[in-house]
Amino acid sequence: MRDKKDLRIVFFGTPGFAACSLQAMIDKGFNVVAVVTAPDKPAGRGYKLQASAVKDCAVKNHLPVLQPVNLKSEEFLTQLRSYNADIQVVIAFRMLPEAVWNMPPLGTFNLHASYLPHYRGAAPINRAIMNGETETGVTTFFLKHEIDTGNIILQEKIHILPEDNAGTLHDRLMTRGAELVIQSLELILSGNYELKPQAPGDFPHAPKIFTDDCQIRWDFPAIKVHNLVRGLSPYPAAFTFFQDKKLKVFETEISGEKSSVPGLIEIRNNKLLAHCRDFIIELKDVQAEGKKRMPARDFINGLHLTH
Repeated sequence: MRDKKDLRIVFFGTPGFAACSLQAMIDKGFNVVAVVTAPDKPAGRGYKLQASAVKDCAVKNHLPVLQPVNLKSEEFLTQLRSYNADIQVVIAFRMLPEAVWNMPPLGTFNLHASYLPHYRGAAPINRAIMNGETETGVTTFFLKHEIDTGNIILQEKIHILPEDNAGTLHDRLMTRGAELVIQSLELILSGNYELKPQAPGDFPHAPKIFTDDCQIRWDFPAIKVHNLVRGLSPYPAAFTFFQDKKLKVFETEISGEKSSVPGLIEIRNNKLLAHCRDFIIELKDVQAEGKKRMPARDFINGLHLTH
């Protein structure tokens, strides 16, 4: 078995989900020789350049950072080759060209936040909850041409709890995913592992979330609306319109009361109630346009003060 210090690793990733695995690799003594992440982006009111969570982690641990705009540029490819990586690990990063993922002798593997082949695509955490799933998972697999279709190294199922939203599930998958990355690297180091091809068939997909996906349809059943809100909370957040202004909704509860007019939103007994196709749903945590996120009760009190 090779020593982990002899395995040269280049890590690709951008958000906190990826940074968790990077830190775990460093903590476990793996030899990360360079980190590739997105260029700094303007953020906040002052549009100051903000580094990614992965860059912050790399800088804190004194690792070289590459931030290419073009992954196919000869300058970047030459720079990448200079690190002589044995293997590359990619998590929550953009699509890699073959010239990149096929570069190291041991290949490039990815951590995906679903139990593949279920929920291939950009938004597996959101889509699983939006579709009312009760379980999902994490999977490590080697990259090949078709997105999220490579041979599986390891995977594990994780329950989606009724009280979960995209944020809480993200955090659990992030932590368990980091452990799976470590286990995968240790297996690869041992040389004693078997890859598992992904099962053929028609499985649910996880396309990117767009604004249209976030607008609540009140002609849907209450459970579908409830799962939409859970699957988009806290970000990017489901929304509707109330008194001609956009209202983001972060938490709902289905009541046992039958609805009358789908789309009607009313204030009753100091509660914000919305009528779906079948049942009334209570909007419990909201954010009005130009305001902070708040409990619905505070939102209602603000309306009373205004009027």
